[in-house]
Amino acid sequence: MRRLLTRAAALLGAVTLAVALLPATHNAVAASDGFTVSGGRIYDARGVEFVPQGINHAHAWYPSQTGSFADIRAAGANAVRVVLSGGRYTPSTVSDVADVVARCRANQLVCILENHDTTGYGEDGSARSLAQAAQFWTQVRSALVGQEAYVMINIGNEPFGNSGYQSWASDTISAISALRSAGLRHTLVVDAPNWGQDWSGTMKAEAPRVAAADGNTVFSIHMYGVYDTAAKVTTYIDSFRSRGLALMVGEFGDAHSDGNPDEATIMQYTRATGVGMLGWSWSGNGGGVEYLDMATGFDSGRLTSWGQRFINGADGLKARAPRVASVYSGGPVDPTTPPTESGGTAPNGYPYCAGSSSDPDGDGWGWENNRSCVVRGSAPDAGSNGGGTAPNGYPYCAASSSDPDGDGWGWENNRSCVVRGSAADH
Repeated sequence: MRRLLTRAAALLGAVTLAVALLPATHNAVAASDGFTVSGGRIYDARGVEFVPQGINHAHAWYPSQTGSFADIRAAGANAVRVVLSGGRYTPSTVSDVADVVARCRANQLVCILENHDTTGYGEDGSARSLAQAAQFWTQVRSALVGQEAYVMINIGNEPFGNSGYQSWASDTISAISALRSAGLRHTLVVDAPNWGQDWSGTMKAEAPRVAAADGNTVFSIHMYGVYDTAAKVTTYIDSFRSRGLALMVGEFGDAHSDGNPDEATIMQYTRATGVGMLGWSWSGNGGGVEYLDMATGFDSGRLTSWGQRFINGADGLKARAPRVASVYSGGPVDPTTPPTESGGTAPNGYPYCAGSSSDPDGDGWGWENNRSCVVRGSAPDAGSNGGGTAPNGYPYCAASSSDPDGDGWGWENNRSCVVRGSAADH
């Protein structure tokens, strides 16, 4: 397959820049004071499920564009994936990383910090290895320790090109081990090889091996021209979901030089399956891929067609209205006081409440982050229709009587639901 053009390779104009299933015997470091991964889902420090939905920001190349964090939050994001560098580009210092984290927290964004130095390793001579990326994270350790409830570490962006990727799993496991040995207890995000698109299926095949080595790991696929049909998008996502492996779409666009991504399916299916997604990128693309900018000149008042699509379009950020991590809405985290509930999803498709106090009238239904939740063990913690989520992303109704007109669509607790087996159940 021909070399895939990376986003980094086109930044700065003409300058060439280039959950996991928790096995019964896994020995991973558990981030009890931060994010955790279980059963293919991500949970925040209060035990509430968190689905990262947001935008990439090219901070390493535009460090003065600090207003972008507030703009990205205003666009509806609950997470931002931030480009950093250990030296391939202008190095990100401890103070710079600390400032980025502070800006994320000030805007109630979960920081997914990524090291861009590894982009295209094995094919691009200027790229750095995952081992070198691990060294960077240990060097900025002081800015990260204590931030586990607000930060995920994306070890290396697109860590292999189309050469040498056969060592992806072993190199990834070694890098994870180095971070854990340095005392970094954060949830880790690992990118696919092949310029992030995994056309070889390497990450898909080897993900269980990596998850067995460390259960607090999320896998990240970048969907550009390789994912130009709905079947390719859904098949890849399903391959992780069916095995209980946590996945996010860490980058994608609505067009690219290597093909035409099916962004409609990417956005619809991640929403339906509860898989995280982050679009590339807020602003600053150049060298022929300016169409990947969401905002012209970092101006939130001048959204591009891609920005309008991603933020205001069908299954975009505004339509999703993703809830912020409960560590922001619920006050400061006290690791010594675990949440009353353990997070996750009730059989009727609603999330469990982080605490019984969210249900003041004691009927089993609570309200958190502008969304209904279920108190574990209460009467609503069930569903006569079997619970769960319909293929179209809506929860199944707890009772058919919630659909008085018989069209298959019901209404429960301020949210639409689907009657199992009805015409709407598709």
